[in-house]
Amino acid sequence: MGKHLVGNHIRKLRFNQDEMTQQQLADKVGVTRQTIVALEKGNYSPSLELAFRIAMAFDLPLEEVFFYGEDTKA
Repeated sequence: MGKHLVGNHIRKLRFNQDEMTQQQLADKVGVTRQTIVALEKGNYSPSLELAFRIAMAFDLPLEEVFFYGEDTKA
């Protein structure tokens, strides 16, 4: 069985949202730009609270921003 971790579509969502910058998203959800960078690279899994704040920033349900294990929405 392979390694499973929380993945996300943050980078794609930022570009679809008028090319929102990492800094703009960071400011919107109350974290540093470095946190957004780490999330996008898959080096960091957010707390549940941060995950919800990011989903709300894109006005999307949590499961449309984050996924567990393999990404089935290629």
